[in-house]
Amino acid sequence: MSGLRELRTSKWANPLLAGTVILAAALFPFFVGPLDSIMDDSILVLAYVVMALGLNLVVGFAGLLDLGFVAFYAFGLLVTGWWASDHFSDVNSKASSPGIHIGVGEFPQSLAGIHFNFLLLVIGAILICAIAGAIIGLPTLRLRGDYIAIVTLAFGEIIGRVAQNGDELTPFANNKLTNGRQSISPIDQIDLPFLEEFDQATNLRPYFWTVLALALVVLFVNFRLRDSRLGRAWIALREDEVAAASMGVPLVRTKLLAYATGGAFGGISGAFLGPYLQSVNANQFQFGFSIFILAMVILGGLGSIWGVVLGAVLVAAMNVFVIPDVLDGGAVRSVLDSLGLDFTFSQVSFGVFGFILVLMMVLRPQGLIPERRRKLEFAEVTGTDETLYEARA
Repeated sequence: MSGLRELRTSKWANPLLAGTVILAAALFPFFVGPLDSIMDDSILVLAYVVMALGLNLVVGFAGLLDLGFVAFYAFGLLVTGWWASDHFSDVNSKASSPGIHIGVGEFPQSLAGIHFNFLLLVIGAILICAIAGAIIGLPTLRLRGDYIAIVTLAFGEIIGRVAQNGDELTPFANNKLTNGRQSISPIDQIDLPFLEEFDQATNLRPYFWTVLALALVVLFVNFRLRDSRLGRAWIALREDEVAAASMGVPLVRTKLLAYATGGAFGGISGAFLGPYLQSVNANQFQFGFSIFILAMVILGGLGSIWGVVLGAVLVAAMNVFVIPDVLDGGAVRSVLDSLGLDFTFSQVSFGVFGFILVLMMVLRPQGLIPERRRKLEFAEVTGTDETLYEARA
């Protein structure tokens, strides 16, 4: 017992635990079938982890409430629809080899349209989403609190509406901006250097390891940003904007970098999900998706990196497994049918998430794994309340 206690208090405890979790995640695909449904669920969960870590930079670190995060997911998906499909079929159509092909395999080289390698798609999504994040940050420079939420909400709705009606816009000769409510499909499979082209029909393991690698890179960048000068500026901005400005923190640059960096991570996840989902549909870009990702951040703990990872895993697992497979099937479904309740939990999934968040606000408002600073703040508030209660008694 004493050895275990020493290990828990050792400086190597956290790295050892993190290494064990990462190793277990990397070996996980060998213990399930290559096309097992749990593999599909795990891939989606890891993609949501990347998005939640991006939103945590904006909401958790910088304290800027963002209700339009779905816009960055949309841009990431649209990048794959534009640059990894035959959507722009008129591009270079008169050449002997129609289309534009950069770093792709043999089969995409024979297709019309624009076809870029997956790594180029990720870089493109990062750049476009970073620029979009800076643009969304500009109107919020003089705003605080609820007003920031309104502006970001409007931004997300604008992007969603443009995507839904993009089939009526032709900014590139005769090519539509999007396919509107009809999907841009199919999307090229992922083709990484020195590896065979991925094939969803036979093996999902390469997709799992790819999104796991993306999640680990984003996780590493999060830790480095948190401990950097920029990360401390974000935290100072969150705690007291006026005090931060008086201490020399450049508010304009700090806010814009928060939106740009968080948006870039959302774009990375979208660039991965495009080839995995094999379609880009404007109906995916709904306001509820932003709330879905925000729920992960709140559940795990605002500003807590490991807390957000845990919150994303739990909320995403609830969405892709618990609600459709457990609550809408088996014994629970039989009980609801016997009571004459003709509905599915999938239809009221956001009500389920809302109920969970209300419970969290009542029972553990600091989150499952709170950030150290917020944990101390809640401890101080609790101590103050108890002292006041004793004095009044």
